[in-house]
Amino acid sequence: MDNDFKNKKPDGNGKVPKFNYYWITGVILLLFLGMNLLQIAPKGKEMTMKNFRAILLSGDIEKVNLVNGQLAEVFLSENALKKEEYSEVAKSPLNWPNKGPHYSLAVSEEIFLKDVTRWQMENGLKEAELIYPEMKVRHNVFGEILSWILPLLLIIGIWLFIMKRMSGGGSGPGGQIFNIGKSKATLFDRDQKVNVTFKDVAGLNEAKEEVMEVVDFLKNPKKYTSLGGKIPKGVLLVGPPGTGKTLLAKAVAGEAAVPFFSISGSDFVEMFVGVGASRVRDLFKQAREKAPCIIFIDEIDAIGRARGRNSMQGNDERENTLNQLLVEMDGFSTEKGVILMAATNRPDVLDSALLRPGRFDRQIGIDKPDINGRIEIFKVHLKPLKIGPDIDAKILAEQTPGFAGADIANVCNESALVAARRDKKYIEMEDFNYALDRVIGGLEKKNKLISPKEKKVIAYHEAGHAICGWFLEHASPLVKVTIVPRGVGTLGYAQYLPKERYIETTEQMFDRMCMTLGGRAAEEVVFDKISTGAQNDLDRVTKLSYAMIAVYGMNDKVGNVSFYDMQNQNQFAKPYSDDTAKMIDTEVRVLIDNQYKRAMALLREKRNELEILANELLEKEVLLKSDVERLIGERPFGEDPTPTPSENGVEI
Repeated sequence: MDNDFKNKKPDGNGKVPKFNYYWITGVILLLFLGMNLLQIAPKGKEMTMKNFRAILLSGDIEKVNLVNGQLAEVFLSENALKKEEYSEVAKSPLNWPNKGPHYSLAVSEEIFLKDVTRWQMENGLKEAELIYPEMKVRHNVFGEILSWILPLLLIIGIWLFIMKRMSGGGSGPGGQIFNIGKSKATLFDRDQKVNVTFKDVAGLNEAKEEVMEVVDFLKNPKKYTSLGGKIPKGVLLVGPPGTGKTLLAKAVAGEAAVPFFSISGSDFVEMFVGVGASRVRDLFKQAREKAPCIIFIDEIDAIGRARGRNSMQGNDERENTLNQLLVEMDGFSTEKGVILMAATNRPDVLDSALLRPGRFDRQIGIDKPDINGRIEIFKVHLKPLKIGPDIDAKILAEQTPGFAGADIANVCNESALVAARRDKKYIEMEDFNYALDRVIGGLEKKNKLISPKEKKVIAYHEAGHAICGWFLEHASPLVKVTIVPRGVGTLGYAQYLPKERYIETTEQMFDRMCMTLGGRAAEEVVFDKISTGAQNDLDRVTKLSYAMIAVYGMNDKVGNVSFYDMQNQNQFAKPYSDDTAKMIDTEVRVLIDNQYKRAMALLREKRNELEILANELLEKEVLLKSDVERLIGERPFGEDPTPTPSENGVEI
């Protein structure tokens, strides 16, 4: 980082102001205008050489000024100005700078003097007998100097501007074209506070404890080193998108009283060879100078992918950057107190050398929050909102299984927008329900034209999902079923309320498959034909079936084998023989067919309940759990004590 940049003080927002080159161009343009004003004095009435000769020979000229060898200012005597023929000049006096009425004549100084001398000689006059008593030659030295300096400065200014634009910003002349190997990390120093603290991070209690300990390492190192321990070199935050990895890193920056460097993994790699490794070196050089400190690399998989996995699409520059990062992580002294934090949602693609102890000593898993975590997250996001008395964070948390922190923030913001659209003074529960439907199912298509025949098929399809879920023991409790079109291609959906669980039995997965196939089964039972509306159902069932057989080992013929990790490691070939692949495909079809037949049998048995729900859906379009209980009675199995894993609980 340049010394000039270091010496600059941050502004009120905590940002160091960057040198702006736009003003250079403005100053040059102003000087250009000034030069023109100095060079171009107010002109008198224009005249020709023929007119000048006539006035010259008539003796009416008092003096002539030659300006820069390009302009002749012809001043008349007082007696001449009284003549009628010069009245136009006399009526338009020019007082800047100290000039009176005069004529202007565009001339070349050398030719002008020769012509004047020649005219005098032709009229028999000697050189000492000039008709006019005074001739001055005036040169604007400052204007002449600016005439060749300013264009040069303008060219330099344009060049600097182009270099800045081409390099995408940056400090110093020409932007990053001169600092291409410098790190792009943003430094949050001791006097630049981040407003996010651990109080703003909810639902990640275990991860917070781990990260808070890292902050304590830097604040009180003797507490740990006195017992012979060493400060960890690296902490890797791993978890799905939207779970709060970057937010947790911001909280560390806000809590730690040490310098904090923040950078994205993609900022290391450029089109120029060697830039990535150079930026890694520069980043760790700055970190050593600021130690103790923390470096945070977001989306580290951009540079940390396993080397040699994609040999056909090798990227030497990316691998060189990774190699330099590995060297720097294992090279700097632990006494320096530099800790590297990184975040990724793809730990499976990271290089094994990056994950070994001594580099990333700790891996902190940040998963989607459970119901208690979602309650805490809702409380955080509900604080700035004006909510009504019917809003309960626990109820909202129960209705959002599988939601990450970013999803919950989106629901809260969407509910505020809905309430504002309805001109309400505070947010009510119905606004949250609408926001949940908006997030889960998509935007409601109120004006979408659906024929009565298609609407009937959709109603029976969704009623089939609802009936299967209602009368299957391990299915999740129904929350809502609707045939209102939403989003792109979603003509209706059934929403369930799955609860968190960490393992799932074969019977529970069978019931989930049967419930998912209930829509297509209802179409065949009622209309004796099927439609394309079950595409999403079939996709989910197919993935679940292959997972049961090829990943979870839930098939007698294929056996207790799992090809999950092997498939990830070898992307160009299957980790099993053709005979095994054929067996897996056959067993998948048998499994799906059995559950489809099971769904059809259940719907034939509950045909009367199916008709009741479908007809009510055609009339009301939306049915809640209370409506279903009123129409066909309470669910025979009650609330499932071991519900299915959460996938937002939607059957389309």
